[in-house]
Amino acid sequence: MIIIFRTARLKRLAVGLVLVAALAVTAALVLDRLFPPDLSRYEARSTEVVDANGRLLRAFTTADGKWRLRTIVDDVDPVYLALLKTYEDRRFDEHWGIDPLAAVRAAGQWLARGRIVSGASTLSMQSVRLLEPRKRSLLAKALQSARALQLEWRYSKREILAIYLTLTPMGGNLEGVRAASFAYFGKEPRQLTAAQAALLVAIPQSPQRRRPDRAGNAARLGRGRVLERALEHGAIDRASFDRAMSEFMPNRRLDLPMNAPHLAAWLAAASPGGVVPTTLRFDLQAAFARLVREERHQTPDNADIALVAVDNRTGGVVAWVSGADYFGRAGQVDLVRAHRSPGSALKPMIYALAFDDRTLHPDSLVEDVPVRFKDWLPRNFDHGHMGGVTVRRALQQSLNVPAVLALERVGPHRFLAALRAAGASPILPHGDPGDSLGMALGSLAVSPLEMAGLYSGLARGGLFVPPQVRRDAARATPVRLLGPAAAWYVADILADAPLPDGFASLPVALRERRIAYKTGTSTGFRDAWAVGLTANWTVVVWMGHADGTTRPGQLGRLAALPIVLKAFDRLPAEDNRVGPPPADVLRVASWRDLPPRMRTLGPTTDTNSGPRIAYPPADARLEIRVHEAISLAAFGGDGLLRWLIDGRPIDGTTWVPDGAGEARVAVIDQAGRSSAVTVQIVRRP
Repeated sequence: MIIIFRTARLKRLAVGLVLVAALAVTAALVLDRLFPPDLSRYEARSTEVVDANGRLLRAFTTADGKWRLRTIVDDVDPVYLALLKTYEDRRFDEHWGIDPLAAVRAAGQWLARGRIVSGASTLSMQSVRLLEPRKRSLLAKALQSARALQLEWRYSKREILAIYLTLTPMGGNLEGVRAASFAYFGKEPRQLTAAQAALLVAIPQSPQRRRPDRAGNAARLGRGRVLERALEHGAIDRASFDRAMSEFMPNRRLDLPMNAPHLAAWLAAASPGGVVPTTLRFDLQAAFARLVREERHQTPDNADIALVAVDNRTGGVVAWVSGADYFGRAGQVDLVRAHRSPGSALKPMIYALAFDDRTLHPDSLVEDVPVRFKDWLPRNFDHGHMGGVTVRRALQQSLNVPAVLALERVGPHRFLAALRAAGASPILPHGDPGDSLGMALGSLAVSPLEMAGLYSGLARGGLFVPPQVRRDAARATPVRLLGPAAAWYVADILADAPLPDGFASLPVALRERRIAYKTGTSTGFRDAWAVGLTANWTVVVWMGHADGTTRPGQLGRLAALPIVLKAFDRLPAEDNRVGPPPADVLRVASWRDLPPRMRTLGPTTDTNSGPRIAYPPADARLEIRVHEAISLAAFGGDGLLRWLIDGRPIDGTTWVPDGAGEARVAVIDQAGRSSAVTVQIVRRP
């Protein structure tokens, strides 16, 4: 009877305990849902802009002025984690947020000595304190313990460690292990020495009193205590201990990384508190930033320089340099996105459209003579004219009249539409509706970034897409604006463009690359441009002053092109051997072999105008060998044209001079209208 009674009593007790446990669990779950952990401090992190491989380019302080970089377990050296757990919480991996053994030990020491000898706070409890700072009290400790259990219930050990590693105070406005590692060692904490790891463990014990930049002795003592504890518990060996104790203690605080500051500021404004992945490559960004600084120091007027480089294979920007002095005068103007007059730098796009229309060919004959377009008389830079030249030579020499004639044939509105379709946003002068032929010579404005996108499209065979800077952004669909043949013609022409003064040939390191390049200089020498492209890369350099101050004599070919060539010397090698041209490329021996509509380009004529001699130009000095023939060419006129030399007619359009001396060349159309030039014949030995 007694046994039965006791059994029933035990059952009731067991049921009661189960009910109590169930109620406790239920209450805990309800409280957990009603009062979740406040992660707002952890989530209010510094905005980080990183390169294509996740390497930090630039970070920004939080709204409360803290450097608080997100730090996870994989971001720190295993040595640091070993020292942290040894010094702060040796049973972190086993307990549930509260370490009973540590609590009993701390209580015993307090009772025995009448003062606190060691604490019992676990890393979980410290994480709670960092999330929800409170004044120290028994109530605060109890809440902290409850919250620690809650964290352990909700999150993994790695996630709890991430909270601690991100928020732990490191002196001044530094919070977290990554921020401190950058500030004191100038590097990520993935590879720390034992001494460096020990210092980062010691500082949070007294962040202001152990700052190595202000309290070197206290920091050294704190580091020594961490190392002694690590040696005592076998976290490091004696040799490592001895090396760490004698290692240099940093005595100043370093600046956090400040790479691509203009791009980073632009992107960070749209993604506060997050990690912004870019397409930039840290090594190239650093190399080009150094190049821009070096080149700026060599300019007599400390000119501003912008450089942007694009990987043609992906369309991603790999380097973005908007000047050499971010904190200098006008230093925070993002020159890579600033719109400036391109001078002649957009001429290749005009010719490319004409090539694609099959109305021009690199071997077409174009008239470089004074031509008036309404009330505008464009001239070349040297105020001279070359007469009849091929389009190839006109583009290589950047002749102005042929480019304007080509734009007249393509149409200003169509040219403007093509730029916009390629992703550019050209800015027109006030009152210009978009029909000005001055666009051929730089009357509109584009940015270096847009220029890079245009030339990168040429390098991709006529497929255009705006340059990409965010790695996590969806890639735009490429737009085909040109056929492969038109793009190939332009690159083939520009690969043989004149080198800048001082370059007899390309530097040895660049001779294996087939670099096509074009330069431009705006009116008043305010903007000097150079663009280079290969199969893999496009590099754009702009040089000038942010405020538009003129720089007399500073041409794109002299000022900017050498920087482009030096930039290519710093780019990775590439297999840039000349491949076969596109199947529809038309090869001819001369302009006469072209289809009629592609043979010549001259000013638009009307029925009242007579013929005009395209070649030879007036007052030309022609050096020829004995029996060498000269091809004659003219524009305009009606019907069959007849040629006369010194008043005597010749058959056809080929003239073989009788000897050296002055000659009068004339052409007459069927209406009797004529044109004549005088040339000097010189015998070549």
